[in-house]
Amino acid sequence: MEILIFPDINSLSCKSADLVESQINKYPDSVIGLATGSTPLGLYEELIRRNHEHGLSFSKVTTFNLDEYVGISSDHPQSYRTFMDNKLFKKIDIDLSNTFVPDGMAENPLEVGPDYENLIKERGGIDLQILGVGTDGHIGFNEPTSSLGSITRVKTLTQKTIMDNSRFFQPDEFQPKLAITMGIKTILDSRRILLLAHGENKADAVRDMVEGPLSAFCPASALQLHKRTTVLIDEAAASKLTLKGYYKFVGEMQDDLIRKHRPSDWISR
Repeated sequence: MEILIFPDINSLSCKSADLVESQINKYPDSVIGLATGSTPLGLYEELIRRNHEHGLSFSKVTTFNLDEYVGISSDHPQSYRTFMDNKLFKKIDIDLSNTFVPDGMAENPLEVGPDYENLIKERGGIDLQILGVGTDGHIGFNEPTSSLGSITRVKTLTQKTIMDNSRFFQPDEFQPKLAITMGIKTILDSRRILLLAHGENKADAVRDMVEGPLSAFCPASALQLHKRTTVLIDEAAASKLTLKGYYKFVGEMQDDLIRKHRPSDWISR
């Protein structure tokens, strides 16, 4: 696991965009896994800017989103399809038919997971997966105690997640308590993973993910098993890391080596 620490969210977002851009420039038909929430918004804004101002093209890219609520339609204001359309897809040159989000309105939600897994395989697997992490260490909607060997499936949300997300729904509006999410194994099958986190409220989760034991109680700790995971965090999110100084030193040394000898080492495939 590679740990990169940045002074603020802006520099973190720019670096993550550099890595995504490198992937697409090398492999224009890359398959990229995407996350929702506030964490990747800076990344998406920077990718939009590079698409408009520097010609970074997404025309051959395929995307798979991590998750979707069960019981709300794709055009619902709080659906993750709507989120992605508004925050990224409709602002770049991507083919919308190559953007995939689990179907939260499927007649049988239990069939969505296996179908989604097959679709990912048909597209050649995920080259680069973008993740955030919850304050309790969840990735996607893999809540604490999720199986580290899980694949895409229906997951019951914790009361904490339901409460955290209640601000997005009106008091008298239906709020989902189930979601379809890529499993932890599905995420680990990605060739490369980028996890972004910022803010002091993520410090405990980042510490447990990076330096804690491998545990289903912190689903993000499963990333310790992945060969090519890069964690990009700001100073606040890194504040509880015991070896924070060492990670910074390692980053400096590796940056120098990669610049000199293996400038494309980060790219997957």
